[in-house]
This record gives sequence, C-alpha cells and structure tokens, in this order.
Amino acid sequence: MINVTTENFEVEVIHASLSTFVLVDFWAPWCGPCKVIGPILEKLEAEYAGRFTLVKIDSDEQQELSQAFGIRSIPTCVLMKDGKPVDGFMGALPEGKLREFLNKHIPAGDQLPADAGAEEVPEILDAADVPAALARMNEALAANPANDDLRYDYVKLLIGTGHLTEAAAAMAPALAQIPVPLRFEALQQWLNAMEFVGTDPRGRWSLAQFDEKIAANKRDFETRFAKSRLLMVQGEWVAAMDELLEIIMRDKKWDKEAPRKTFVAILELLTPPKPKAGPEVSGKTAGRIELAGHATVQMDEQAALVSAYRRKLSMMLN
Repeated sequence: MINVTTENFEVEVIHASLSTFVLVDFWAPWCGPCKVIGPILEKLEAEYAGRFTLVKIDSDEQQELSQAFGIRSIPTCVLMKDGKPVDGFMGALPEGKLREFLNKHIPAGDQLPADAGAEEVPEILDAADVPAALARMNEALAANPANDDLRYDYVKLLIGTGHLTEAAAAMAPALAQIPVPLRFEALQQWLNAMEFVGTDPRGRWSLAQFDEKIAANKRDFETRFAKSRLLMVQGEWVAAMDELLEIIMRDKKWDKEAPRKTFVAILELLTPPKPKAGPEVSGKTAGRIELAGHATVQMDEQAALVSAYRRKLSMMLN
C-alpha cells in the first residue's frame, strides 16, 4: 500500500499502471466506511501477490486529485491500467464483492494476458536483420496505422539503430494524441537525448570533463542534465537516473521539471515487457536495455530495479 499525493501521483499511479493494475482508494481519516474497507483492501493486495497495487489518496489533503477524478463521496475506488481508469465503485463493499470486482479485470495468477492480433516483433536482431525488420514493420504499420503497439516497437527500433529522422516521423501520430501515451513520451525523451548528443558539443565530452565541472559547482544543473543524456545514449541507464536524482534532490522544478520527466521516461524504457507465451529470447533490445531472455531471474531483477528507482523518485518528490 502506498500513500499518494500530487507530487508522486504520476510515478505511483500513471507510470505504475503501465505494468500492473493500480487500485486507487480515495479516503479520509474521519470516514467510518473508509476504515472498514481499508484493511480489507490491504489484505487483498497481499493475497493477490503483486497482481495489483493498492494506493491511497487522502481526499481532504489532495483535493486537486479528488477533483480530477470527480470524487463526490468516499470511499471511492478507481482501478487504473495503462494510465487510464478502467472501472470503479463507491462505498464499503464486502470482501466477496471486492473479489468479484478485482477478478472481473485482473487475470488469475496462472494466466497470461491475451494479446490478440498483436504483431510479433523480435527483441533481438542481428545487424543484418534490422533493415528487413524495419521494412516489415513499416509495411505492417502502413496497413494498420492505429496499431500503437507496433508503432512503439517500430519507433524504438528506429531510435536504437540510429534512424532518428525516421523515428521522429513515425512517432508523430502518437504524439498528436491527447493525452500523449507515456510510453511515447518516453521514446521522445530518448530521441531528444540522441539528438542532443549528435548536435551539441558536449555530446563529445568525456565523463571526466562533466565530473570536473560538476565538482566545481554541484548546482550546475545544465552540465548534470547534459551528462545524463550522454549516459542514456551510452545505455548507462542507472547512472543516468542517479545523475537526474541529484538535480531533483536540489531543485524539483528546474527547467520545467525536465529531469523528472526524463527520469520517468527511463523507468518506462526499462520496464520489462509483459510476458508472452512461447519460447523466450535472451539478450537486449535495440536500445541495449537488458531483457529477461531465457532467464526469468533477469526479468525479476529488471523489474526490481525499476521498482527501486520508482521508490527513489517518489521519496525525492515528497
């Protein structure tokens, strides 16, 4: 169970819901029914063992969030997935009804989510395979431009293989959506980093040059941010997040929260893909992000890393 405010809402609810269901419980300390349903929800969260995350929002203290969700009475619970509400209920339902509500949306522990009609895109490609894969994906996307899953994989491969102009063009329809899906915002941040390194003189600096300037002024956020972008391009995702955290720790609002937005983007890029039935593949994506491959433990480690850094960001924002 996580307490959520406006500061950590994007991380703990929007971003988290991209990889699992998030149940948002709007409550208040004075609310009797809230005290009844709260312990039951916490019990169910433990029982469902990671199949959903429970977050609690004090509707009195976080009125901006309550208004955003149109909360008129409490307790009210909203189930989130992929950044959007999928269902909800008001009042203190009994445990049996709560189970019915959750089971209606959350697959059983031994089930995998169906991915009907999705394009299969290989996670690992030899260099010789890339042009053929890009051509195949481009053709499929032209035939089905509404397939955002395919568009995401296509743009990700384009960026990871240095086709930046093509990536920007292919991503444009997704960026025109309101709101822009978080996963495409993440790709945009990655593309921004690639373009920065390719055009800015600092893109050719050594890490030692960055560290020398930062040592002289720990609040040189321009240099820290530039270093984080270089680290992103080098595939040093954890080091990039650590540098961004240094900025956020000192000034959360610097440059219109660009460090936070970039940090969230890295979390999204690092989030392991949803498991699919069939043979598993080992290795890395085109962006050199570690994937689970044949070893499930690697997937678990990747998910644990994302979770740990999501918590770090949340602590910095509180």
